[in-house]
Amino acid sequence: MRRAAALAVLLLTAACGTSAQEGGGNVTLTYGLWDDVQQGAYQKCADAFQKANPGITIKIQQSAWDQYWQNLTTQMVSGEAPDVITMQASYYPQFVKNGQLLDIEPMVKADKVDLSQYRAGLAELWVKDGKRYGLPKDWDTMAVVYNVEQAEKAGVDLKDLTWNPSDGGSFEKAIARLTVDSAGRRGDEPGFDKSKVAVHGYVPELRDGALGQNGWGDLAVSNGFTFIDKNPFGGKYFYDSPKLAETVEWFKRLSDKGYTAPYDKTSSLGTDAVLDSGKAALGITGSWMINTYLADGTFAFAPLPEGPQGRKSAFNGLADVVYAGTEHKEEAWKWVKFLGSTGCQDIVGDSAVVFPAITSSAERAMKAHEKAGRDVTAFTAIADAKDGTFLLPVSDHGDEIGQIVQTAMEEVWLGQKDAATALTAANTQVNALFGTG
Repeated sequence: MRRAAALAVLLLTAACGTSAQEGGGNVTLTYGLWDDVQQGAYQKCADAFQKANPGITIKIQQSAWDQYWQNLTTQMVSGEAPDVITMQASYYPQFVKNGQLLDIEPMVKADKVDLSQYRAGLAELWVKDGKRYGLPKDWDTMAVVYNVEQAEKAGVDLKDLTWNPSDGGSFEKAIARLTVDSAGRRGDEPGFDKSKVAVHGYVPELRDGALGQNGWGDLAVSNGFTFIDKNPFGGKYFYDSPKLAETVEWFKRLSDKGYTAPYDKTSSLGTDAVLDSGKAALGITGSWMINTYLADGTFAFAPLPEGPQGRKSAFNGLADVVYAGTEHKEEAWKWVKFLGSTGCQDIVGDSAVVFPAITSSAERAMKAHEKAGRDVTAFTAIADAKDGTFLLPVSDHGDEIGQIVQTAMEEVWLGQKDAATALTAANTQVNALFGTG
């Protein structure tokens, strides 16, 4: 799932999630967005759209990730959601189930929107029962992010690592080497004191719900794990897979060895904050964080480690959707259609804040990164590799599944249950939601 961390927040306060009437019959559309790094690019899109459509004003309402979804859920119920909403694929089914998103398929057909312009697989994610609920806006993959100075001091090369759940492969060896105790001893040296660690080799994202996009999911799939029987909208999950249990147990062993910090259920610190503090040497992050991490040369990216089934990255895409309760469906569709066109996505590509969904616009983003001296090949190479990516599962009951699986994961992280026991029980609960338990 997409994780926008350590972002400055502006509270998402859509007043009457439809739109405000202004002088001269003009309409103001509210547009929900969670990433402040991207807000500037989308403001440029709004400026271009408003110039071409002088009767419509776009008001961007931005807030950080957690607050965004908390507010949106409430606003949907109260009828005060933004007219157009940035939507994550694993979240939208719950809003469709409640009749809160507009089917845009009739408009897509009437306006002959070219769906083939988007990267393969993205447009199909937003179709359920013959109805289409969004146009793709971007895509992302995952990579290792690491502190350049710490890696150089440790003498580790992170460019072509391997991983397996038994001994962790060269990935675990690098993590051990990057771990340093308060006396300066490294994790792979005699006398290393795991009770007094100054720098952990790895800061994993362990609050990742049912998807594990920022860590365990990528490695589990590289170990042979499959999330669901059909994607999108399958009805049977496989969280009881031994391949997943092996992966989760490996993460727990890293903590037991002192290579990662013990799981703290109450901590609000995210991966980015820990890396920024210098208290960890590497993590796993998404391509939406490229500009944040490469701002000053402190960090660089490396490919995900290659597992028993190859190198695998979660592949995710966002879309823009229309709130079913908007009073201005025609204007909202015009804005969504523009957001899903080269008119906007070329602007976003040139800004290089994400990789746009339209292939030609994504190429502009890659060129912009190259011109700026940013090496983003860890993200782009795996996106282009045969069988290098997998789609995160999209299904009904996303909220409940997230809570069930996260609870099971926490039981493992906290040492309360072994992974096989916790995840088998969780899988039974998850599949019971579909009547397949």
